[in-house]
Amino acid sequence: MPITLKCHVGIGSEVTGEALVAKDNFSARYDLDRIKGVFSRPDHALAGQSYQDKILIMQEAKGGVASAWMLHEMVQRGIAPKAILFNRANTILAQGAALAGMAMCDRFDDGDITDLVATGDVVTVRPDAGLVIIKNRDR
Repeated sequence: MPITLKCHVGIGSEVTGEALVAKDNFSARYDLDRIKGVFSRPDHALAGQSYQDKILIMQEAKGGVASAWMLHEMVQRGIAPKAILFNRANTILAQGAALAGMAMCDRFDDGDITDLVATGDVVTVRPDAGLVIIKNRDR
C-alpha cells in the first residue's frame, strides 16, 4: 500500500514523477542554471544534478521577486521540475508557482518532507487535496 502524506493545500495540477530530494534550500535565481536544467551553485547539496521533470523536494524556499518570473521562464522553456515541495514555502515562490502553472505544496503533517521522501521515489502530488503519495514504498 502506498504511503500518503498530508500537507497544506497547494497550487497547481496533479503530477507524478521521480523525486529529487536534498536537505538544502531552494532559490530559482541563485541555485540553478536555468538553461542547462541543473543545480549550479557549487556548495548546493544537488550541485550538478538535473532538476528537469523531477518532483523537487527541499527544506525551504528562498528568494525574492525574480523567482516568480524565473519559474515561469523555466516552464516555458520546458526545463523545469514537475513540482516543488517544501517544509515551508514563501509567498513569493507560491506566486511564482501559480504564475508558472507548477505544482507546489508545503507544511507536511508527518514531519520533515526531506526525511519522508527519498531521491528516486515515485510520487504523485495532489495539491488540490493537500496530498503527496509515495507510490513505490509502503509504511
